[in-house]
Amino acid sequence: MARIQGNGLQAVDGRSLRGTTESLSNPEDNSFGSDSEVNGFASTERETDKYGFIGGAQQSSSESAEDVPPEVLRQREVKWLDMLNHWDKWMAKRHKKVKLRCQKGIPPSLRGRAWLYLSGGKVKREQNQGKFQELDSQAGDPKWLDVIERDLHRQFPFHEMFVARGGHGQKDLFSVLKAYTLYRPEEGYCQAQAPIAAVLLMHMPVEDAFWGLVQICEKYLPGYYSAGLEAIQLDGEILFALLRRISPLAHRHLKKHKMDPILYMTEWFMCAFSRTLPWASVLRIWDMFFCDGVKIIFRVGLVLLKCMLGSQEKLKKCPGQYETMELLRAIEPRYMQESFLVREVLELPVSERDIEKEHHSQLRRWKETHGELSCKSPPRMHGARAIMDAEPPSRQDLRQKPTIIVEYPPAPSSVRDGKEEKEPEREKGMENTEHAPLYHVHSEAPPLRKDTALAGSTQSVSSAEQDTYL
Repeated sequence: MARIQGNGLQAVDGRSLRGTTESLSNPEDNSFGSDSEVNGFASTERETDKYGFIGGAQQSSSESAEDVPPEVLRQREVKWLDMLNHWDKWMAKRHKKVKLRCQKGIPPSLRGRAWLYLSGGKVKREQNQGKFQELDSQAGDPKWLDVIERDLHRQFPFHEMFVARGGHGQKDLFSVLKAYTLYRPEEGYCQAQAPIAAVLLMHMPVEDAFWGLVQICEKYLPGYYSAGLEAIQLDGEILFALLRRISPLAHRHLKKHKMDPILYMTEWFMCAFSRTLPWASVLRIWDMFFCDGVKIIFRVGLVLLKCMLGSQEKLKKCPGQYETMELLRAIEPRYMQESFLVREVLELPVSERDIEKEHHSQLRRWKETHGELSCKSPPRMHGARAIMDAEPPSRQDLRQKPTIIVEYPPAPSSVRDGKEEKEPEREKGMENTEHAPLYHVHSEAPPLRKDTALAGSTQSVSSAEQDTYL
């Protein structure tokens, strides 16, 4: 059973989410080994899915993932490229459209860049040039380094990026987590930060992943990873209170068996469902989470509880606390399937206002029973627009800086003769806006038309962009 200790939450299996204090005296236990050493299985003849998984529960299947037609994906890439080049205008004037496109799913080739813009990590990085490199060059606190090293091989061991002990994925993960302990020494390291950082590293370079982690810890989920974990306990009570309205039957069952929310929702919320859902669903939920904030996490939790405990027939299978916990540990795949889960999450009537109202109510009860919070967290930001409104960025902070030079084919005769066709008209409200060029190009080369493929190729325009973390 989960229990609260002085240094944080103790998991059901006895391991503290605030870290371990195991010794590294045995070199064979060290996560840093040979690049050829693999986490627990042979390195030959491995079949990798489109997300990089070579096995495990989160490897994609035809049932868990839905492929977007290439032509639709390419259209979305063009739209996202335009949004990223005019980010401040889109967020100020057409935020609902940005939100809708996040709900449809961000194109994989632009997902990392979009997450960084949505979270405010891009602005944070530009305003703190060289900070990550400075932190990465420091030795770090041995107290946290030992714990981080112990946790590296536990993060997505079936993903090709983290499969090799001491490989580049684990080294980058170590750098991000170590840098955070130096950036926020009063907070240190919490085990639940490791899967969050690992997901970010699957989609972006190490420095971007660090600032993405900073934004999640400070803006989206403030206080979740602090000693005592008071914020996650408060959100557990908020989730339970909201469940009363969403599924009275499930609420009564959990209350009857005195099941503290911290028992079943801790990993869900602290890891943003990255260790629970099929990977296709994880990415769709994270797309919406970065746009709309923590209400998406609450909605996912409520949907799973309603689906698993929301009928008398289901409750017959779990007459006690133990059976209920076992049921919630083994969510039926159909409820986690991408299209079903996204549809249910979007239709669930839980708003930011509902969460904030319940937050104030639960905070008042907390003070009556526990006194003042020992850790004062910054206010929670409900999504990308709230973050941007709180700290308005400059145009320079949002400017894209491509790093790959694209060699263009010879210009068509119509261009050489000075008869270049007119560019298609931009969306209303986006005319005559200056923005950074998408590519570094030779001055004599014609611009790449955003509505045409690269000559002689079916490659989409965004794959020629700076994103190498696809």
